[in-house]
Amino acid sequence: MFGKKKQPPIKSLIAQGSCIEGNLKFTDGLRIDGEVIGDICANDGSSSILVISETATVTGRIFADHVIINGRVMGPVHASELLELQPKAKIEGDVSYKALEMHQGAVIFGQLRPTSQPLEEKPTLTLAANNA
Repeated sequence: MFGKKKQPPIKSLIAQGSCIEGNLKFTDGLRIDGEVIGDICANDGSSSILVISETATVTGRIFADHVIINGRVMGPVHASELLELQPKAKIEGDVSYKALEMHQGAVIFGQLRPTSQPLEEKPTLTLAANNA
């Protein structure tokens, strides 16, 4: 596709029925089907993807490049590239993102903040009719 970077592979899984208490750091890709109580942060230096499935619950802060949510998150979410909210996503916390894709049914109880670059000064348009 146009301008899309190749996504990193998902190398780690927190399975349904598992509960992790504590902060997590991961590299490349992480899928959560269970429960995490603590912050989840992607390591710097390489692109990352975090998938929070329909059966997952996360209580804590989330930091990753590409975040896909279809479960429940209680805490702020920061997606430095793309945030995808699937139909069963429920977020209780503020959300920041560079690009956002939100499906019908997803719910956010918090503020949405784009993390776009400062707007460039664009030259003013001069109409040809004014130059005559």
